[in-house]
Amino acid sequence: MTTALLVVDVQNDFVEGGSLGVEGGAEVARRITEHLAAHGADYAAVVASRDWHEPHSDNGGHFAAPGEEPDFDTTWPAHCVTSGPGADYAPGLDVSAVTHHVRKGQGEPAYSAFEGVLEDGRRLADVLRDLGVDAVEVTGIATDFCVRATVLDARREGFAVRLLPGLHAGVAPGSSRAALDEMAAAGAEVAP
Repeated sequence: MTTALLVVDVQNDFVEGGSLGVEGGAEVARRITEHLAAHGADYAAVVASRDWHEPHSDNGGHFAAPGEEPDFDTTWPAHCVTSGPGADYAPGLDVSAVTHHVRKGQGEPAYSAFEGVLEDGRRLADVLRDLGVDAVEVTGIATDFCVRATVLDARREGFAVRLLPGLHAGVAPGSSRAALDEMAAAGAEVAP
């Protein structure tokens, strides 16, 4: 099999101290960096996705309206706004091995890396197919949101999928467990 590594949304706003910081996020960034140092050359591509939200916009209703509380399901506090540091990769993530950068949520809600585009406008699934990739290994933040959506979309696109153990962090234990079960039911190889 020809395999790509997907690094989902390891960004400042999703690690500790960020506007939607996930406990263990900084440690996941560090572990992904270690994994890339040891195994980066094994992949046909190393793809990193980022939420890339527009400033001065609700991004298609993704951000809670001013004065309203986010429901943390379909509406969120402002995060990963392109005009600030929250959209940057987390400092513990070494992106020198990344071959392709995907931006998603540009003015609209988006969770899966497959909803984003590369800087040249190509879709991730098309880029992977052009490289002969038929399997993806997935890492990143958050297990129960963007990692889940990316894994499910990868399966829908026909890729074999493995979620790498210890290289993802979730928002909450219950929703992360449910996401792992859903990913496994979709045919992905998962581990906590």
